[in-house]
Amino acid sequence: MEIVQVVGLGLVATFLVLVLKEQKPVFAFLLATFTGVIIFLSLIGKIADVLHVLTRLAEQARVNTLFLETILKIIGIAYIAEFGAQVTRDAGQGSIASKIELAGKILIMVMAIPIITMIIETIVQILPT
Repeated sequence: MEIVQVVGLGLVATFLVLVLKEQKPVFAFLLATFTGVIIFLSLIGKIADVLHVLTRLAEQARVNTLFLETILKIIGIAYIAEFGAQVTRDAGQGSIASKIELAGKILIMVMAIPIITMIIETIVQILPT
């Protein structure tokens, strides 16, 4: 049922944005951005549920928490960068959106370094010398 509410909100907001765009483009942009934030905030509970399940599974599997924390941070960076880039594109600033995406990719690469290092160290230990 939640997807029906999200789609309904999105359709109503889209209609209002199209009407407002002719008269007040700034308000239309603010409405579109506000709608995106409301949709995201309505999903926070679901995101928290997923995080709890993943944390519990990692504990049961005795996975190093560094891996899980890093992967969750990487996923968060990806979603936030994508959201920021979309909002910026909606405002007609494609070049700034591209920079946001680039920054997200670089931060993801930086966050992945500890995992890559552990993988390489494990491979080196397994290989015969």
